[in-house]
Amino acid sequence: MGTNPSSCVARCRRVVAALLIAWLPALAAVAADAPLRSDFAVSVPRALDPPEIVVATYGVLLDDALAKHDLVLLREQFVLLVDRAPAVQAALVLWGSSTTGWSLVGAAPVSTGLPGRFEHFTTPLGVFEHSLANPDFRAEGTRNEFGIRGYGRRGMRVFDFGWVAAPKGWGDRAWSTMRLQVHATDPDVLEPRLGTAQSKGCIRIPAALNEFIDVNGVLDADYDEALDAGRTLWVLRPDRRRHAAAGRWLVVIDSEALARPAWAMPP
Repeated sequence: MGTNPSSCVARCRRVVAALLIAWLPALAAVAADAPLRSDFAVSVPRALDPPEIVVATYGVLLDDALAKHDLVLLREQFVLLVDRAPAVQAALVLWGSSTTGWSLVGAAPVSTGLPGRFEHFTTPLGVFEHSLANPDFRAEGTRNEFGIRGYGRRGMRVFDFGWVAAPKGWGDRAWSTMRLQVHATDPDVLEPRLGTAQSKGCIRIPAALNEFIDVNGVLDADYDEALDAGRTLWVLRPDRRRHAAAGRWLVVIDSEALARPAWAMPP
């Protein structure tokens, strides 16, 4: 059988991206003119600081992922990009559009799915819409039988992306369905482990990043449209600041980086 030239190009781009993300020296990041960048620096301690060229590389990977889903984002907006590569495990809040390019608002360590255990999924790749079709809710702060607050402390917002197809991390490793959520985690036991794959398939983020996305309406474009239509949404904080660049997309990619980059070392 012949080789599909487009698949070869895509593979080459991923390889180049992985090399850039993993092996570039820690160059000084250049501050981009992105909204909320200074707020992120103040609000999210122990953030990651990827070099400018790494951010540009992630912009290419983001555009590739959007193109696979026939999406072109013409309006400048926020996007939450997650690199599930085990050697990276990072989330980047990016701002921009498909035509103007992407700038970094801020980055932080995360935990994605750890296969090999029962009921653990590999966090699926793809583009996922944050919408009221799958309403968010807030953590109750209750502890499980192990004393763990799975969604973090009381009041943390759970960003819900609905039921999605994902590969099982146990048994026959066949594709099944899981509930994809982005949420905080136990601040004492599990948050210190962010930066390594730990979850059952959801994306665990620092509490500070959770609050930043929540209070600034980073992914609330659909919620803002509902408010404009006259709906009342209990899940929104009274101190939430509506932003004109609110987006709705979570994008999960795998850079295939084999070595942990210096910029992605867990805090």
